[in-house]
Amino acid sequence: MINKPKIFKQNNESGGNETVLPLLPLRDIVVFPYMVSPLFVGRAKSISALSEAMNTEDKYIFLATQANPGEDHPKQKDINRIGTVAKVLQMLRLPDGTVKTVVEGKHRARITEFEPDESFFRVKLEILEEPEIDASEKEAYIRNIVDAFKEYAEQNKNISKDTVENVSNITEPVQLLYTAASQFSFKAADNQKLLETDSLTERLTHLIELINQETVILKTDQKIKNRIKKQMEQSQKNYYLNEQIRAIKKEMGEDESEDDELKELEERIENKELPKEAAEKVHHEFAKLKKMTPMSAEATVTRNYIDWILSLPWYEKSEVSEDIDEAEKILDEDHYGLERPKERILEYLAVQTLVKKIRGPILCLVGPPGVGKTSLARSVARATGREFVRQSLGGVRDEAEIRGHRRTYIGAMPGKIIQCLRKTGVNNPVFCLDEVDKMSMDFRGDPSAALLEVLDPEQNFAFNDHYLDLDYDLSDILFITTANTLPDIPAPLQDRMEIIRLPGYTEYEKYNIADLFLVPKQIRLNGLDVEKVRFSKNAVYTTIRNYTREAGVRNLERSIASICRKIARRVAKSGQEKVVRVNSRSVEKFLGPIQYRRSQMEERDLIGIVTGLAWTQFGGELLYVESAIMPGKGEFSVTGKLGDVMKESARAAISYVRSRSWQFNIDPKFYEKFDIHIHVPEGATPKDGPSAGTAMCTSIISALAKLPVRRDTAMTGEITLRGRVLPVGGLKEKILAAHRSGIHRVIIPGENEKDLKEIPNTIMRQMEILPVEHMDEAIDKAIVVQEGGSLYRQPESEDSFDSLPTHDSGKPGDTGRPAIADL
Repeated sequence: MINKPKIFKQNNESGGNETVLPLLPLRDIVVFPYMVSPLFVGRAKSISALSEAMNTEDKYIFLATQANPGEDHPKQKDINRIGTVAKVLQMLRLPDGTVKTVVEGKHRARITEFEPDESFFRVKLEILEEPEIDASEKEAYIRNIVDAFKEYAEQNKNISKDTVENVSNITEPVQLLYTAASQFSFKAADNQKLLETDSLTERLTHLIELINQETVILKTDQKIKNRIKKQMEQSQKNYYLNEQIRAIKKEMGEDESEDDELKELEERIENKELPKEAAEKVHHEFAKLKKMTPMSAEATVTRNYIDWILSLPWYEKSEVSEDIDEAEKILDEDHYGLERPKERILEYLAVQTLVKKIRGPILCLVGPPGVGKTSLARSVARATGREFVRQSLGGVRDEAEIRGHRRTYIGAMPGKIIQCLRKTGVNNPVFCLDEVDKMSMDFRGDPSAALLEVLDPEQNFAFNDHYLDLDYDLSDILFITTANTLPDIPAPLQDRMEIIRLPGYTEYEKYNIADLFLVPKQIRLNGLDVEKVRFSKNAVYTTIRNYTREAGVRNLERSIASICRKIARRVAKSGQEKVVRVNSRSVEKFLGPIQYRRSQMEERDLIGIVTGLAWTQFGGELLYVESAIMPGKGEFSVTGKLGDVMKESARAAISYVRSRSWQFNIDPKFYEKFDIHIHVPEGATPKDGPSAGTAMCTSIISALAKLPVRRDTAMTGEITLRGRVLPVGGLKEKILAAHRSGIHRVIIPGENEKDLKEIPNTIMRQMEILPVEHMDEAIDKAIVVQEGGSLYRQPESEDSFDSLPTHDSGKPGDTGRPAIADL
């Protein structure tokens, strides 16, 4: 048994184990005997109890833990019955009214009775004596506790060596029990159990279990920290440091900006009208963002993703004009000619007015450079009241440019379609995909294949960009694509578009464009007065014919701009702005020597020389075909940098002439006695195509029959071995080239008569168009035969043709002319 404290000798004269002391209820802390602990006291009753204790000689007070630490005004039932008698070593009143005190635990005691006192708790106590245990058991418990404490101290660097040595030197089990327990942060319930358990051996055993448990937890925690430390990369280190900085800033009250940014983002999410799928995705990503550190790379990626979704015009649309008359007026103001594209746009507006909701058409404007494809798309936007957005596809070779990159890539972004929609801010603009024929492909994919979904009205209502990974509706967009050549566009892509050809401007159209648009525009841009600079009609035509060779009007505009700059220099130098008249002669002074020579009609009819017609991307041109017959061994040559198709046309013409030589009054053995040379002038210019077949055939027959060809007649058409004349392309440009060169008589394939509707009536009234179905008709109309003569040999008797094979030449009613076998 241990000795009782002095207080019992003074206050309990009967010598019993009971006394009366003031009570100080504790929250979340248990004070053990032999333990010195600071306490902060703020409750009035507790301060009164301390003051009462300080007024006694021995300054004893009873410390008991509350069962419910959250109770500010505990009652008797809320206080544990077993606690510690302690001595108040120091008491200090603080400026805020609280009291700081230091107490030293002396002995365990039990409350037997609460005595009435209004100012504080006063309790009658029974001292709990500690039972004795035998020496061997005592030594065993001491060793186990000391060893467990040393093992824990090895893992916890916060316990000093002096503390370990002091604990190791204690020889009394009760003192060792409470001294060791005071070094741990056990739960209040475990500490209370160490205090109120009657059996000393049970208390010692429980302490050993608690120490071992803390040691295991500490070791496990250390293993986890070591594993994390090994696996931690630079970004994770930054995350840890940023979390510390964030905590420090929060303590300092400097963490408002990040919260404000998140609040602003949350407001945008709540205010933005989104489809169901997009809204769910945004809320999910925002929930992840709030858990991330602001400076981490993943947080930046997530924030950018949310910002992209919120900035897209999911439902924002511009009001579309339904005034067809006004739209037609705007289209005519911006562009001269181009009747078919304008008609198609007006048809779309008319249908939209009646139906209200149609899927946007996909128009493809195909034509040479400078004819106004892109500017027409811009005019369509102005005429319909829509926003205009243009994206050039020239040189694009990565599929991700259209569909975007997946978010797993660093620096990933949506494709150009989504980017342009974000920029324009509405979901129904006129979207011009420029130079769609200039795309290419490589190992990164085929962008033209990605465009299939964009330009398919049956699919583009659910376009899925790789970056967004959400379906986006493109069906309200009016897509207009432009291209220079149709063969360079993949067939599946062509199938999804309505092809509208812009063939190029005639001289008449170029003159009107220059007179109405280009000349006034360049005069204003160069600081001149429209009223004081006059371009004559001849001046404009001279510029068109001698200084430009193009289907569009870009070079024409540059030439007019050059003239205006020289006039501006003259005006600036003289200081006087006089009326300047530009005529055909002054054009040559301003622009220098003539740059282009136009093909002109020959001065007289010549043998072996035929005027053909060719199509180029700059418009139509005259194409002269020359044939020369020389004594030789039957060699046949073709020159003029001709392509394979054109060479094959020449061979087909030779075969046709050989098969009909007897009828054309030509020596049937000419291919053995003569060398034939066909030449197409301007040999530096590559030429190809089958449309020169009729011209080559006529040239060969003229040279062999020694009959001239009419110089006022041009021709075009492909021929077969049987002499049939097949249709060709580019008829409008070819007839315009003939008209420009002063030729008013043109032989064309019969099947091309339908294409004459595209030619202006002003031109057609000046032309004589001669449709033919067979080569014989073309020869009859082109070769000059002397009066009373005939190109064809007439048989002397019915038996004259018996030695020659016959076949159907292809002309109606013609079944007896000598030729090769019918193929």
